[in-house]
Amino acid sequence: MTVFFTADTHFGHEALVRHGYRQFRDAAEVDALICHRWNLRVGPEDDVWHLGDFTMHGAEIAAKYLARVNGRIHLIWGNHDRNSVRKLPHWKSSTFAAEIRVDGQKLVLCHYAMEVWNNCHHGSLMLHGHSHGGLQDNSQRCDVGVDCWNFQPVTLAEIMERMNHAKPFRPTDHHRLAEDAQ
Repeated sequence: MTVFFTADTHFGHEALVRHGYRQFRDAAEVDALICHRWNLRVGPEDDVWHLGDFTMHGAEIAAKYLARVNGRIHLIWGNHDRNSVRKLPHWKSSTFAAEIRVDGQKLVLCHYAMEVWNNCHHGSLMLHGHSHGGLQDNSQRCDVGVDCWNFQPVTLAEIMERMNHAKPFRPTDHHRLAEDAQ
């Protein structure tokens, strides 16, 4: 079993074609590419942590796309994930944020980027979506959105390789003092 990460698939979102994914004719073309690349990498027994904005639509459309992609999918809620989508029985888990370990590495997962997070001073990594590549990654925080990763889910090893070449993480001194006092 492999663990993958992704975000911001926005399945069925026509406005993204007009405002961001101009290389595509329509949302169906973007969606087909994402599903194809997803299934090339992800097998049925793999875990996928989707960090929000699975679709712009309700549960019926989300279920349609969940049936098209492989893996046991955990949903971290994004601002476009409606309650009906969040409550679908298809998800392995569905929550606002999560703290997990993959290959011994502690990860904090949220749709939204954080400047500081639990155990950030002790090597935990922050993975997020939402910013569509608009925030610069650093050595401990990374955007896993499809538009940052060639429209496909990625492994922790791939993420860490990118982080190894990013600017250093520099937490605020105030937060470091507060954490040290605990």
